[in-house]
Amino acid sequence: MMNQKTVLIYIEKDNHYLLIHKRKADMNQNKYMGVGGKIEPNETAFDAAIRETYEETGLTIKPIYKGNIYFHSFEYTEQMILFKATEYSGEIKESDEGELTWVPKDKLRDLPMWEGDYYFLAKIDELKPFEMHLYYEGDKLVRVK
Repeated sequence: MMNQKTVLIYIEKDNHYLLIHKRKADMNQNKYMGVGGKIEPNETAFDAAIRETYEETGLTIKPIYKGNIYFHSFEYTEQMILFKATEYSGEIKESDEGELTWVPKDKLRDLPMWEGDYYFLAKIDELKPFEMHLYYEGDKLVRVK
């Protein structure tokens, strides 16, 4: 069973999130999501959020910890540490992961995303960090805890 630790970051500006439309041929292909990736050995989640955001967008952020999201499926578990950022500097650059685009927060449900993302995005503006477990069978979300 694969057990992974990742970070996911939603940069917010003027009621929009900076999302990436994934092009890479993997499980996220053609889905929209925040930027992020794997936490390297000996790296904190906070440092990984800064590094991954810079690598994928060219922006330097001040991450705000929002919570832990656990993904469970038959052959895969992942602990994803969720961050938000409202302060950043730099210029957006092209990403080889996909196309970066600012999306109005009220239009997120119109985009192809993992179903579970809608659940944690509904809580990302809460002041207190939260924990959420998302159970998938293949691509289908079967339970939220």
